[in-house]
Amino acid sequence: MSSEPVSLAHALDSFEDLWSPRIVTVVNDYDVRVAKVQGEHLWHVHDHTDEFFLVLAGELRIALREPAGERTVVLPRGSVFTVPRGTEHKPAAPAGASILLFEPTGTSTVGDRHDEIPPHVDATTGHTLA
Repeated sequence: MSSEPVSLAHALDSFEDLWSPRIVTVVNDYDVRVAKVQGEHLWHVHDHTDEFFLVLAGELRIALREPAGERTVVLPRGSVFTVPRGTEHKPAAPAGASILLFEPTGTSTVGDRHDEIPPHVDATTGHTLA
């Protein structure tokens, strides 16, 4: 990783792909990733790690399947939310959003268990920022 500052705006301007995060830096054993999102992701679970979301622009919705039932959290710009490990969830951004994710290096965008991966979702552990 670069020892120079990274502009999140420039990082987001450097690619167009949706649901295809770019790694902007690494903190210890964690990737800091940015992604452009629009439409729906897929239901998935990370069995061994929490997943942190920060909304940089737009609005993100995360549907959750919890022991008490299903609910959706709505995250406007500037909001953060952590999906606990083992919680089935499905992010969505009907009008589009830019997000920052913080998760262990090597974490798959589609989790450890998931629904069928639609063509618009990139099943990756993050791409290096160009």
